[in-house]
Amino acid sequence: MIDIVTQLAATIRRVAAETDSDTVAVRLSRRYDADPAEVWDALTDPERLRRWFLPISGDLRAGGTFELEGNASGDILDCEPPTRLRVTFGGPTSIVEVTLTAAGAETVLDLLHTVPLAMAGSAAGSLYVGPGWDGALLGLALYFAGEVADDPVAAANSLEAQEFSRGSIDAWTAVTEGAASTEEITAARGAALAQFCPDLPQS
Repeated sequence: MIDIVTQLAATIRRVAAETDSDTVAVRLSRRYDADPAEVWDALTDPERLRRWFLPISGDLRAGGTFELEGNASGDILDCEPPTRLRVTFGGPTSIVEVTLTAAGAETVLDLLHTVPLAMAGSAAGSLYVGPGWDGALLGLALYFAGEVADDPVAAANSLEAQEFSRGSIDAWTAVTEGAASTEEITAARGAALAQFCPDLPQS
């Protein structure tokens, strides 16, 4: 059983539309009870990654490429173990950067996903990607807790995971208020519910 309230509260979420650079930036931050080298290995070792996220293939090095099975592919722009990974994600202008910082016996993982404002439409675009990243960070947390699913993809589509995603959508809606219009947020929220919670009431 997922403690949905506790897991949702474990992540700090931010969104900003940077009009000076014409981008929308979605940021998530979460602590893990492991050192940076251990978290880095879980993020980058193909055998470990498939146990909590997705199978990965490609030329996994700086300057190489990657492909997540059934998901995005991209170029590996920077790879600085065990602290920084920067890749394109699904397109050349969609950039994901992960940084790991030691905090005592723990590691703070910061994930920044930046896309052009023209692609996101507005800061409400956070609702198209934020819940997905929330699910990934949850999967990593459950992996470190020893709660590994036989099929992470099936687990991510379970009703329990969809309930978590609905809570995530609520959280992203809250942090996006004021950064986008009510109409934009309402439309993005509806699309997010249909994408991440297809088996739950759409409200």
